[in-house]
Order: sequence, then structure tokens, then C-alpha cells
Amino acid sequence: MIKKHLLILCLLFCSAAANASFIFNKNCADAYNAILSLKMTEARQIIQLEKKQNPQNGMTILLDNYVDYFSLLASDSKADYEKLKDNKSGRISALEDNTDQKSPYYLYAQAEVYLQWGLCKGRFGDYMSSASDIKKAGNLFKENAQKFPDFLPNQKGIALVNVVFGSIPSNLKSITQFLGMKGDAQLGIKQMEQLRVELPKTKYSYLKDEVVFFVCYIDIDLLHHKNNYDKLISYISGMDNQSLLKTYLQGYVAAKTAHNEDAIRFLEDSPESAQYIKLPAIYYLLGNAKLNRMDTDAPNALNKYLREYKGVNFIKDTYLKLGYFYLLHNDNEKYQYYLKLVRTKGYTADEKDKQALKEANDVRPDSDLLKARFYFDGGYYLKALAQLKNKNVYSLRLQRDKIELYYRLGRIYENTDNTNDALINYQQTINLGKATTYYYAANAALRIGSIFEQKKDYTRAANFYHQAIDMKDHEYEKSIENDAKEGLKRMNR
Repeated sequence: MIKKHLLILCLLFCSAAANASFIFNKNCADAYNAILSLKMTEARQIIQLEKKQNPQNGMTILLDNYVDYFSLLASDSKADYEKLKDNKSGRISALEDNTDQKSPYYLYAQAEVYLQWGLCKGRFGDYMSSASDIKKAGNLFKENAQKFPDFLPNQKGIALVNVVFGSIPSNLKSITQFLGMKGDAQLGIKQMEQLRVELPKTKYSYLKDEVVFFVCYIDIDLLHHKNNYDKLISYISGMDNQSLLKTYLQGYVAAKTAHNEDAIRFLEDSPESAQYIKLPAIYYLLGNAKLNRMDTDAPNALNKYLREYKGVNFIKDTYLKLGYFYLLHNDNEKYQYYLKLVRTKGYTADEKDKQALKEANDVRPDSDLLKARFYFDGGYYLKALAQLKNKNVYSLRLQRDKIELYYRLGRIYENTDNTNDALINYQQTINLGKATTYYYAANAALRIGSIFEQKKDYTRAANFYHQAIDMKDHEYEKSIENDAKEGLKRMNR
């Protein structure tokens, strides 16, 4: 009798194993689209339905990981990360145990899980483990590409790994060197753009929104392109109109490229209902955009960000922006109240928050320079220039303000195609500020380097990029240095 039961169990197990597979069917497509629209409750329900109907479908394991990945990107919560990160090992084991090893999704799904957790770990400061996971992902993507050269989804992963390892900040390069990993960011970007073009014509077109998501972030955060607004918005326009991710990306791209009016319009139109997960970053972007326009209701969005956000980034920066709002509205009591919160709340993991803390501990800013700064950030260049037109450097008491005046004028002139005046003011910024801890001089050198690079005067461009690198102990040092080194790399210098 015991042998009979064992035989039945063995047959059942073998039958289940034989049916194990990777099927990207309608349920999987619907769940994936719900995830990319940030409708996580709906996505989970569809995934559970698929598990019930096809319990051996390995795609549900990958989709579960997508839910965790995009949920963490939205919440930016370290507590959620700590709670969810152990899911990785179980999912990798389950994927490895799937017997459908002849499917192109077998290695691909494992690689995606490693890549998504590698990106999350990097976001939360687990750099060594992050690099290790991304290395494993890269190796699996390459192995799968050799086995299935026509399987386009591989190219998304290969491109991302190239971008990540090709753009590692100099202070973290020792980790990638230890792991023996190299990447080529420019190649990765080309691969991603090529994939975006090819996907719609194939059966893998479902990936197009995810590819657009990564293209936007690479273009804005890595390449710092300010002139690709129309191109990126056209890419995003093809996404689902009911997608919260779509409206966020539209607002994000508009805000980061100084299209402030569009940013406000997109962000205010973001769908709000229980079917979407919370995305506090929308309110951070909206509050800043309204501050750039000097809207009287800017604090509403900034305070909503502080109420809903559970992460560690931009808390000090948001309190500082609230303080500046009240400073510009001559409410000194509230200005001082928010400065105290900058000093006592939040963290300094991000450079913006470090900068906010430094500004909160410094002498209060000149109001005209502060208004010009916000107008500039919103792309209101003529308003910014008008704010400074009657400003005389000799009327400013603080050396900091004199340096900033030249810097702000340089930025405005550069963005209004008055290159000669931009260069003059940037050089004055360098002359006055190169020995200070303010970022103005180093960034002025970076901007001059960029101007000469665009003119193909690579010798002078390299000279100013080196000047930017050589200035030390100033604000935003890592990001300015990394950008300057990328400029030198582009010119093979």
C-alpha cells in the first residue's frame, strides 16, 4: 500500500514537472501591463488567477518580481526593501527548478530577477551586492543571447547592464574592478534606442513601455540632455493613457528639461484612485514646479510629498523649499521654522539633501538671486534675467552672492544662446569661486567644457573638464566630477 502511494505521488510530481513551462499568455500580458501602469492590486489579482489556472507557468514568478521592483521604485521605502529583498533567492531557486530549460525565458527570467534586485540594492546603498547581482544578470543575458539570438528581450537586459557598469561613479569603481566587470554606457544607450525602434514590429512589443521608461531615465539622469524634450515626450505618448507611470514620466521629463508649464499640467492630471499605488514623487515634482512659477499653492504639493513619502531622499530639500517659499513671501517665522526642520529631519544620503542642510546652516540667500534660481529652473529665462538686470556685483556684501550672481547670469545666457556672455560670466565665477566650497565654480568649468565640446574645440573643452575635476571639497563634487570625466571619455581624452 505504501509503495502504491509513493508511486502515485511520484507520477503526480513527474506530471507536474513535465508541464512546467514559460508561457506569456493573455493573463501574463494583462498583469504586466497593469504593473507598468502601477495598478498593483489588479496585477496581483491577475497573477493569482494565472497561478490557479496554470500553476506551473514560470512567468508568474517573474511577474511577482516585477510587482516588487516597481513598488519599491514608487515607494523608495527602505523598510519595504528590507521586507521584500529576501524574495529574490526563493524566486531564483523556483526559476532554476523549472524544467522548461529549452525556453528562451528560462535564463531570461533568472537574469531579470537578478537585474531588478541589483538595481534596487544599488538604490538603497547595498553596492557590493548590487554589483554582484547585476554581474550575474549580465552573464545570464549573454548566455541566453548565444542560445537564442533572435530573442529580443535579451537586448534590454544587455543594454541596461552596459549602461550601469559603464556609468559607475568613480568612488564605486573599485567594486566593479574587484568583480572584473566593465560596461560601455554609450553602447548600452544605442542598444536601448535600437530596441525601442525594433520592438513594435515584433511579438515582444509588450516591452515597449518599459524600454521607454529606461530610455527616459538614461537620457535625463545619466546623459543630462536638456534638448530632447520633444523626442522623449513623443516616446511617452504611445503609453497607455490610464497609466500612472505615463503621466509621471511626462511630468518628470518636462520638469527636468525646464518645460515647467507642461510639467504642472501633466502632474496635475495624474490619475488618483485606489487602483494605483502611491507615487509621492509626483508631489515633489509638482511642488517644485509650482515654486518655480511662484504659485501661492506650492506648499500644498510639497507638504503632501512629506506626508506620503516613506523613503530617505529629498526630505531636507523639501523642507528647505518650503522655507524658501515663506522667505520670498516675507514670512520670517515660518522660514525659520522650516530651516529648523531641515536641520533635524531627513537624511543626507542624496546630494540634494546635503546641499539643503548646508544652505540651512548658511546665511540666508539674497532674494533676487533666489527668485532668479527658481525662474531659471522652470525655464523662465527672461524672468530670471529681469530679476538680476539691476543687480550689481559690488552691491552684494557676501562673496558667496557675488559668485552666484556671475554663475546665474552664465546659466541664463547659455540657455538663451548668448554664448559669449555665458563664457564671460562663467569665467568670472571660476576666478572668484575656485577656492570656495560652493559648487558654482566647478559647475561653471563643467559648463564651459560642454560649450567647447559642442563647438568641437576638444582641447579647450578638455582643459575646462580637468579644471572641474581638479576643484575639490565643494558641493555636488561627485556628480560634477563624474560628468566631467564622462565628457573627457566622449572626446577620448
